[in-house]
Amino acid sequence: MKIVRSNLKALLDERGISIRKFTEISGLKYETVRRLYNDDTRQYQRDTLAVVCETLNVGIDDVLTLIDDEKTEG
Repeated sequence: MKIVRSNLKALLDERGISIRKFTEISGLKYETVRRLYNDDTRQYQRDTLAVVCETLNVGIDDVLTLIDDEKTEG
């Protein structure tokens, strides 16, 4: 089974941007960014993803990745 994984932590870390700083420049709520950063989001809002992509100048496939779920293997 495949699952969606957020890469926001890696994207922000490689740019040296904190969660708090990203909320300031993106206009998103801190809790929304924190959940994406920690990969705790259960549902991805289209508008939120659009803001993340636009703010970081990346594609949606840079923010979200489809991976194998280790829990369902074996």
